[in-house]
Amino acid sequence: MKRVVLRLIWQGIRDLSLNPWAQVATLGAVALVAFLSGLFLMALTSLDAQLGMVRGETVFQVYWHPGTDKSQIEEQWQSYPLIPGFQYLNTYTPEEALSELGVRLGRGKGNLEKNFPFLAEKSPLPATAIVAFVPDPGRDLERWLADTARLLESRPGVDRVAVTPLRDELGRAWRKVSRYVVWPSVAFLTLVLGLMVGNTIRLALIARSHEIEILRMIGAFRWYIRLPLVVGGCLQGLCGGLLALGLLALLHGRIRDVLNFPPLLMQIYFPPWPLATALVIVPMLMGGLASWLAVRKQ
Repeated sequence: MKRVVLRLIWQGIRDLSLNPWAQVATLGAVALVAFLSGLFLMALTSLDAQLGMVRGETVFQVYWHPGTDKSQIEEQWQSYPLIPGFQYLNTYTPEEALSELGVRLGRGKGNLEKNFPFLAEKSPLPATAIVAFVPDPGRDLERWLADTARLLESRPGVDRVAVTPLRDELGRAWRKVSRYVVWPSVAFLTLVLGLMVGNTIRLALIARSHEIEILRMIGAFRWYIRLPLVVGGCLQGLCGGLLALGLLALLHGRIRDVLNFPPLLMQIYFPPWPLATALVIVPMLMGGLASWLAVRKQ
């Protein structure tokens, strides 16, 4: 009996080489559905992570007058972590700001200097710092914003200070509704993913209906017919999920920091491992279930 089961499992694996174009088309359809589901999960979890992790932080953008002494600016940068409520600091020298601008414009610093030779001698952009603080919960937010901006602006050489409190307001609103949005959306997406993958694989088995009918006519047991089909369906779902996960990882590597610039300062996150695993497990299980049910009415 054990040998028969192993032989049927191997037959299910070997059957994937039959009708290769049909198998590739089914694999592509499963991978596409899983990839689109992962793309939505990546957007949803990124939004939830970014707005949920704000914890009341407010971002200040500090700009210095052009020509301000570099050592004086760096001394101020080093003093920012000593200010109460400090969270993080991103700094840009004029040259780094120019390079970053070139990247954002899709040209790169070298191309900017080639098209605009005067940029090679001196960057026209000011030194910049992006610094985030979390206010004292006991203080009035508006007064704290004004006092902190005034403190940063009073430093020597500072031209102006811009405040970005929008993130904080969005964070408060999102934390109130996230529990009613995130998990119902994940559950609904899982259901849709399972149904679409299952229906795709079940439709792909129509081409083998004559083979199944012949096995039924010669008296083959249901489990004998179903086992190779279930193995093949599980493998198709597994391979499609893994392919989608790999494409999603490649895409994430390219767009991870595409929104990480002021005033958004949002990083795109890869779905956490339980959700990423679901992108593989759900297609695999639904592929096997669809293959099992496809024989039920035969």
